[in-house]
Amino acid sequence: MNQWISDYIKAQQVAHDSIPVAAVAQLIEKLRVALKEDRQIFVFGNGGSAANASHFATDLGKLASDKVGKRFRVLSLNDNVGWLTALANDYAYEDVFAGQLQNYGTPGDLVLALSVSGNSPNCVKGLEWAKAHGLHTVALVGAKRGRMAEIAEQAIVINDTHYGRVEDAQMGICHMACYAFVEKPELGR
Repeated sequence: MNQWISDYIKAQQVAHDSIPVAAVAQLIEKLRVALKEDRQIFVFGNGGSAANASHFATDLGKLASDKVGKRFRVLSLNDNVGWLTALANDYAYEDVFAGQLQNYGTPGDLVLALSVSGNSPNCVKGLEWAKAHGLHTVALVGAKRGRMAEIAEQAIVINDTHYGRVEDAQMGICHMACYAFVEKPELGR
């Protein structure tokens, strides 16, 4: 077991080392502009990526906003069970994010979609709707990249296909995006 744990930690370090620094800086700049222009920020994903989306919205909406002194208007589209189940039941599960964006999204807003495979149908459809309606789009994906990386204006790719390692690295990116404003609050002023 000790060897397996050591090997896992080494593989996790390789995944973290693949985080593209310049791409994360671009994401932080997009968040800075969204804050400055009072734009809405939407984030979503499935499974572990949904949990990461919720965590990111909490950190950006509360922690980063407190430090900057101005509120990020951030919403995880995973967090309203009524919305999700109504859209999934009445339309299809692949419509759960695009359906919400139809109500909330306006041109110039920012969409951040998380998926290890990059092919989650609901994330793909949400990004397609956002792009077609003038929202800025960013995809956080694993090494397979998938359709999401093709659609999004910016793709941040973790060079691994292991779900746990990619999700951990994606949460690291989300934490960097939040803590940039926490530790450098002048970014938001």
